[in-house]
Amino acid sequence: MLNTPPSAFGLPEQVHFHRTELGPILSVYGRMVAAGEWRDYGISSLRDVAVFSVFRRAAENPLYRIEKRPKLRLRQGQYAVIGMDGQILKRGNDLRQVLRVLERKLIRSVD
Repeated sequence: MLNTPPSAFGLPEQVHFHRTELGPILSVYGRMVAAGEWRDYGISSLRDVAVFSVFRRAAENPLYRIEKRPKLRLRQGQYAVIGMDGQILKRGNDLRQVLRVLERKLIRSVD
C-alpha cells in the first residue's frame, strides 16, 4: 500500500492504521471471532480519521468502531472505541489500553 504524500501543512492527506496498530486490533478481533461474537470487519482511511469497524453480520451497522484521529493525540487521545449507538466507550493514546474495553466482552461467567 502506498503512503499518501503529506500536504502543504505537513499532515498526511489520509489517516491510516500502521502495521503496529493493526496487530493489537486484529488480535482482539480474532479472539472475538473465535468466541462467535464477531464475523466481519471493514477498514476506512479518510482525511481526518482511520476507522476499523466490526460487524456481527456483513449486512448490518457496525457493532463497534475503533477510530484513530491523530489531531486529538494532544487532547483526549488519538484512539477511541465507539459503540453502535455512537457512545464513546474508551479513549486514549495507548491503543492496547483502549482496546481493553472490548476484551471485557470476552470474560463470561461459567455456570
